[in-house]
Amino acid sequence: MKKNWRNISMLCALLLLAACSGSTKQQPEVTQTQASFYYTCSMHPQVHEDKPGNCPICGMTLVKKSEEPVEQTLIDLQTVMRPVNASVIAHIKTVHPTEKTMADTVHAAGYLAFDTRRFNNIAARFSGRIEKLYIKYSFQQIRKGQRIMDIYSPEMVTAQQDLLYLQQTSSNEPGLIKAARDRLLLLGMTEAQISTLIRTGRPFYSLPVYSNYSGHVHDATHSQMMNAGAGNNNYNQTTPLNLREGMYVQKGQTLFQVLDEHQVWALLKIKPADVSGIRVGQPVTLTIPDASMTMTGEVNFIAPIQTADKTTTVRVYLENHDHHMHVGSVLRGDIAAGSKKGLWLPRAAVLSLGQQSMVWLKNAGVYEAQAVSTGLSRNNEVQITTGLSTTDSVAADAQYLVGSDSFIKTRNGND
Repeated sequence: MKKNWRNISMLCALLLLAACSGSTKQQPEVTQTQASFYYTCSMHPQVHEDKPGNCPICGMTLVKKSEEPVEQTLIDLQTVMRPVNASVIAHIKTVHPTEKTMADTVHAAGYLAFDTRRFNNIAARFSGRIEKLYIKYSFQQIRKGQRIMDIYSPEMVTAQQDLLYLQQTSSNEPGLIKAARDRLLLLGMTEAQISTLIRTGRPFYSLPVYSNYSGHVHDATHSQMMNAGAGNNNYNQTTPLNLREGMYVQKGQTLFQVLDEHQVWALLKIKPADVSGIRVGQPVTLTIPDASMTMTGEVNFIAPIQTADKTTTVRVYLENHDHHMHVGSVLRGDIAAGSKKGLWLPRAAVLSLGQQSMVWLKNAGVYEAQAVSTGLSRNNEVQITTGLSTTDSVAADAQYLVGSDSFIKTRNGND
C-alpha cells in the first residue's frame, strides 16, 4: 500500500513539472548547422551535386565547395510581427564599434593664386601725353629701374623752366633753387635727370618714366589677376594693354599693376564639416599632381566668410623664387589637424537620413534601427559620438537592410 502511494506521488510531481514548463515564455534558441561540402559548376552555380563529376549542362568538371555554418535563430511570433521600418530579421555580417585614436587629417582641393600683398601700382605723378610706350602687353616681365614710357607734360616743362630761370637770375637765392629742385623730384624726375637739365640748360619735353618695381605687368583697368585661379584665364596670352601711345594720363592715375611672382598663395577649399578642426599654424602638405611637385607649409589665414559653394578658404603662403610653381595650377592639400579619440565604425555601417544618422543594432537575432550621433569622417570610417558602445553589434552594411519605399523609424540611443 505504501509503495502505491509513493508511485502516485512521483506521478503527480512529474505532471506538475510538465505544466510549469509549458507555461514559461519560450526564449529564442540559437542552433548551428555543421559545415558540409557539395560540388558545383563554375559556369552554372545552380548545380549542386553530392559527389564529384561533370556538369550535366555544359560538361565541365565540378568544383568542390564548402558550406559555412549558418546561425539559425528561432524567433517568436511577436518579433516577426514588428513593423519592417523599425526592425529587420536578417542574417548578414556584423561589426563592433572600435575605440581608437585616429589622425585627424583634413583633405582639401585648391589652386595656386597670386599673392595680393605683392600688388604694386605705377601711377602717373604728373599729367601729360604718352609719347613712347615700351611695355606692349599684359604679363610682360619688367625689372626695377626699367624705362617704361616717355610722357610730354606741359606742367613738367614749366617746372623745369622755372628751375633754369632761377639758376640764371637768382643764383644768390639757394632756398628758391632748392625748392624748385625738390618740386621736380616730387613730380618724378631723378637726380640724374635734374643734373642733365642744369648742365644742358634744355628742358625734357618728353620725360622718361621708370618702374619702381620688378615683376609682371598687368593692366590696371581690367587686371587679369583679380580672378587668378578661377579657371577662366589664360596666363600665357599676350593681351594688349589699354594704354596706347598718344593717350593722355592724369596726375594720380594708376597706369599699371606690377606683381612680384616670388611669392604665391595656395588657396584650399575646406568643407563645412571640417572647418571646426582647422587652426592657424597647422602643418600642410601640398601636392601639384600635374607637375609631380610636393611642398610643405602651414595654415596662414582662414577666411572669416564662406564662399558661394559653402566652403571656407584657407591660405598657405609659399615662396616661389625658382618660379617652378605656376598660378592657376590645381593642387591637393593635406592639413594635419591633430588626432581624435572615440568610437569608429566603417562608413558603410552608418546610414544618413538627412539631419539624423542611424545604424542597424543587432538584438537577439533582430536588427533594430538605432539613432546615433556622428562626428568626423576619416579613412572610410565614421566617428560615433553617442548611441553605441564597444559591446554592440551592428550590421556591416546599413543600406542593405533598407527597403526602397521604407521610412525608417529609429530608436533613440538613450532609450
